[in-house]
Amino acid sequence: MSATGAGSGTVEVVRSRLAAVRHAIAQVTDREVCVVCVTKTHGDDVVAAALSAGLVDLGENYAQELRERSVPPTGVQPRWHFIGQLQTNKVRLVADRVWCWQSVDRPSLVAELARRVPGARVMVQVDLADRPGRGGCAAGEVPGLVRTAVDAGLDVMGLMGVGPPGPAEEARPAFRRLVGLAEDLGLPERSIGMSGDYLVAVEEGSTMVRLGSVLLGSRRG
Repeated sequence: MSATGAGSGTVEVVRSRLAAVRHAIAQVTDREVCVVCVTKTHGDDVVAAALSAGLVDLGENYAQELRERSVPPTGVQPRWHFIGQLQTNKVRLVADRVWCWQSVDRPSLVAELARRVPGARVMVQVDLADRPGRGGCAAGEVPGLVRTAVDAGLDVMGLMGVGPPGPAEEARPAFRRLVGLAEDLGLPERSIGMSGDYLVAVEEGSTMVRLGSVLLGSRRG
């Protein structure tokens, strides 16, 4: 590991950081919150350290990187969450590795998942920032896409969103809208909150946070 990564004694460092995150979450809610450790661009040794430190749910943004993962044995089987924008032609690359597809945002992707991974666990990504290139569908399109996914036989667990850029407090209204939409649709999971805004997201009802730097330190590249 480089000095900008998780550091020497990686397992102990990650375990300590995870304990601090869980303590911080416990200060704002008594609800159980799933921590997804975002491992993109980190080496396989750091992924193994995360597993050894007690993190089971791991997130990746790039299909090719996830496909090429070769994690040293730890005795723990990771549950991979795909959290980045996904081209339909990349689904086949990781169809056998992904536990939950969090960034489903269009009917063509629903159709490809239903074809390649029947019954797949998915989350519909909502565009919370209204900025091109960030992924997600407009809030008004979410109910229809959820119905399309359910009709295709997919297991729709909930909604996912990336908070708008800026101070964490400024993301609060967007997080609140996503939680309200999930409640209206009867979806139990709300994957919102990253390293810079996860406590605000938890306060607003997040059930799942996606954390990278706060657990693993700076990424390579």
